[in-house]
Amino acid sequence: MLNPDIRNLVNSTASALDVAPVYSSNLMSLGMFVFERGSLPYQELQRQAGWRHPSGTRVGARPVSQFAGPDEETITLSGVLLPELTGGTSAIDTLRAMADEGGAWPLIEGNGTIYGQFVIEKIDEGRSLFFHDGAARRIEFTIGLKRSEPDEPVSGQP
Repeated sequence: MLNPDIRNLVNSTASALDVAPVYSSNLMSLGMFVFERGSLPYQELQRQAGWRHPSGTRVGARPVSQFAGPDEETITLSGVLLPELTGGTSAIDTLRAMADEGGAWPLIEGNGTIYGQFVIEKIDEGRSLFFHDGAARRIEFTIGLKRSEPDEPVSGQP
């Protein structure tokens, strides 16, 4: 969310110049790919994170668990692409090409929230409501991202 002081400054400057304030339609970016209303607008974001607590059995007592650190973190983006109104299929093709590279990309929300480095784990796509030439009017998509941070040494170890 935009800082209220900055929002007020933008609005007052726009009023003084007699122009309408312009806000970015950037929902999120993955590397250099920008999710926005005109390219690939997602309607839902789900974030899953876990933490590892392996347990060991004990005789005559409940099992004991030990915190072993964070587990996998995934983000799922899903939405509906209407090529007549929003971006065409080239946006999904661009993400497929990024996934083929296998690299981790920085994931940054439009409000500035940095989620970390993520790989594209899967892209699901469903097409319906076809034109006479076979082009879809409606494309439902789900993009699965998995956090992939570079290896960091455990504290106290080289």
